[in-house]
Amino acid sequence: MKIKFIIPLLFTLILINGCDNLNEYFDDTPPLEPRNIVSISGDNKVYLKWDENRESDLAGYNIYYSYSYNGKYTLIGSSRYASFTDYGARNGVTYYYAVTAYDFNGNESDLSRDVVYDTPRPEGFNQAVFNYKVSPSLSGYDFSDYRVLPYNDKNTDFFFEKYNDKYYVNVWDDSDIQDMGPTKDIYDISFAPKSGWVPLFPNENIKYEEAKVGHTYVIWTWDNHYAKIRIKSIVGDRMVFDWAYQLVEGNDELKRTIKEKRKILPTEVKR
Repeated sequence: MKIKFIIPLLFTLILINGCDNLNEYFDDTPPLEPRNIVSISGDNKVYLKWDENRESDLAGYNIYYSYSYNGKYTLIGSSRYASFTDYGARNGVTYYYAVTAYDFNGNESDLSRDVVYDTPRPEGFNQAVFNYKVSPSLSGYDFSDYRVLPYNDKNTDFFFEKYNDKYYVNVWDDSDIQDMGPTKDIYDISFAPKSGWVPLFPNENIKYEEAKVGHTYVIWTWDNHYAKIRIKSIVGDRMVFDWAYQLVEGNDELKRTIKEKRKILPTEVKR
């Protein structure tokens, strides 16, 4: 009889103590900081994505920006998913980004350690130019003013030519051009190259690359800006292309950046 009484009593005491321990439990452990942040430049916007956190109590992410590497980071939004688009970004302005993760108890991680910055730039799609020998006034393009110009206008950055049944993208001798090869879209090329520009041929005042559908070309303009075009189609004397242009002089960024690890502690610049 004593044994039967003692066992239920002990079991009751264990339950009571267990409930007290559960009530006393408090989660103050934040998630890990997000990793592998990637930024993709757009036209007055920046798209961000990163690796998903694996914590079971993950609630979402906070996104921060700053105007300098070591500056103060300001919260601009939150996301339930491992991506975010900064629609407040403006063309020609460089932004540094960091991301934190937070759980359902409000615990927030340190800032992400990847140094990620981006400079949004204008872009355009399905623009057409024509063979300068047939339509000289509609053969050139000015990236800075987003408009078609005559091939010999002083502001023309490149112009289109058909010569002996072949097509060419031409720039004047104060500019540079390079064929970056076949790409799936205008976003494939991240930065302007450091070398490999087409040389100026003897007795010529233009530089040129053969125009090929599906290829992307980077152009270093006469006024020290970088741009890129991707040829979508060539029919007869007409070439259709997509383009992007970096507003900041000398900035070679045309799409995205993933840089070295942050050299300062995330807690030093948070908020």
